[in-house]
Amino acid sequence: YYWEKRLNRDDKYSKVKATIQSIYHEHKGRYGYRRITKELKKFGFSHNPKTINRLMNEMGVKCLVRMKKYRSYKGLVGRIAPHILQRDFQAEKMNQKWVTDVTEFHLFGEKRYLSPIL
Repeated sequence: YYWEKRLNRDDKYSKVKATIQSIYHEHKGRYGYRRITKELKKFGFSHNPKTINRLMNEMGVKCLVRMKKYRSYKGLVGRIAPHILQRDFQAEKMNQKWVTDVTEFHLFGEKRYLSPIL
């Protein structure tokens, strides 16, 4: 009998869930449970962050983690090629001077390399 009453009662977090949904979509899925908890306090809701986390998991709302910004500079690593051209890129004929550089990108957990040729 106790369980029947419990199953049939209204969801006490229905207003909070609706507010979480609106905050989440307003910020394009970038807010996690901590930031949403702070935003909910502005709306007058004071719940434990663990409760908000549980509600978000039940709703299937998950924070989208931003990709880390690529930083290529690592100091003096590896062998430096001799500076033969001395930044004089003017050539008298075609295919006389070729210059390239290799750049490594980390994208979606994979490494990609770019080597433009001038």
